[in-house]
Parts: sequence; C-alpha cells; structure tokens
Amino acid sequence: MDQLESKIQFLEKLLEQAQKMAVIGELTSTTTHEFNNILTTILNYAQLGLRHKDEATRDKAFDKILGAANRAAKITKTILGTAKNRKNTLEPTNLTQLAEDALFLLDREMSKYRIAVEREFQPVPEILAEGNQILQVLLNLLINARQAMPDGGKILIRIGQDKEQGTVDLMVRDYGIGIPADKLALIFEPYYTTKTGPDASGQGGTGLGLVACQKIIEQHNARIRVESSPGKGTAFTLKFPPAVSQTLSPKKTKNSANSVNPNLASLPNSVYSDRGQ
Repeated sequence: MDQLESKIQFLEKLLEQAQKMAVIGELTSTTTHEFNNILTTILNYAQLGLRHKDEATRDKAFDKILGAANRAAKITKTILGTAKNRKNTLEPTNLTQLAEDALFLLDREMSKYRIAVEREFQPVPEILAEGNQILQVLLNLLINARQAMPDGGKILIRIGQDKEQGTVDLMVRDYGIGIPADKLALIFEPYYTTKTGPDASGQGGTGLGLVACQKIIEQHNARIRVESSPGKGTAFTLKFPPAVSQTLSPKKTKNSANSVNPNLASLPNSVYSDRGQ
C-alpha cells in the first residue's frame, strides 16, 4: 500500500511539472508572434533612419526602435521569471503585479481575439504565495475567459479585500457563453471540460487546466469560487489569506458576501472548488 501511495505521489509530481511546462509552452507560442512584430518594427524604423538623414526622422526612428527593444526585454524578463526553477516556498507577493504580468504576456492574444480588458485594482496587502504558480493560475483563467467569447468581448479583472472573510480576492470575469448549473459542479473534476477541444490557438480542451489551478490554490491555503449563468458569463474568484493575517481582521462568518464581487447578481449559480459552500 505504501509503495502504491509513493507511486501516486511520484506521478502527481510528474504531472505538476508537465503542467508547468505546458504553461511555458503556451507563453512561448504567444510571445513568438509578438517578437516577430517587434523585430518587424525595429527593421522598418532602422531602414527609415538609414534612408533619411534629417535629425527629426532619425530621432523618431530611434525612439520607436528603443520602445520596441524595451518591450522585448520586458517580455523576456517575465518569461524567464516564470520558467526559472524556484523552491516551492511561500513568500510575501504583490498580487496586483502578478495580474499585470499575466495581462502583459497575453496582451497580443487579447488584441488578436478582440478582447478588451478592464482593470479594477484596489490597494491590497501582499499575499503569501509562490509567484510562478499563481501566475500559472491567472494565465489559465484569462485564457479560459478569452475562449468563452469567440466573437470578442470584455474581461473584467478585479482585485480587492473581503474584510468580512479576511481575504485578498482576485476575480476574473468574462461576459461569454456561461456554464449551465448542472455542469458547474463538475468543472473541477479531472478530464471534464465544457470545450469541444483546443481552439484555433491550440489551447484548451483537456480538462486538466482547472484541476491544476485548484491544486495550486489549495496549496496556498486559499479558495477558488466560480459563479456562472448561461449567456451572461462566468466569474472565477480567488480568495487568499493575506501575508499578515491581522491586516484584514477576519471574522468567522460561514456564508458572508464576497465584497470584491458585488455586481454579480446576474450570475446566480456558484460553487467552491472544495464544495465547502
């Protein structure tokens, strides 16, 4: 029995590593096209500067080249930070910065699929987190939200505090097709998916993404809640304990409202990943 449990733990670690590599692969695919656009900008403005000898045109060309190079450097830095092997330790982490990093990496993809992103970021305490893992969760949720609106639309990402429950909350909401109530409780089951398969970008359809997200969130002593209604959209809310627990003075209220998510009356169906509420 002990040998079987050891094999299961070994396989779970292998799956976890495979999921991390899948995220890096998705980022590589997305950013390869972005780098091509950056190189095109650099080449075009370098040729412009070579053709024109006047100072104003050359200054404009240099500014455009510098801007493109800075963007390429930021993309590289963010991806290297994601790919870098780190100890699985939790440390005080800026959740807002992680959200900005995820949105930055997916900027081209959102534009390509005509997705507008609305930010509502309130000042919040740091959370205890392994940053790369939470970035993986955010990328997964944002890609799912984009896929839920094949004709384009809007994604709302909101960060705030639930002072009643003593948590720092991050919500990703789309205004897409939504999930029926009878399927909502199944979305955290392994290999269950509401998608027919990978989309045009090759992403989604395995039913493993949300399972990985759930496991990561549980490892952070946090919770993930989903609310959805067919035709109106879906909202995923991540609820983290703050790095300094005294900051929010939590109250023990079993069914308290989610203060970061006040305008979701149109999404009546909800479930926590741990079935706790």
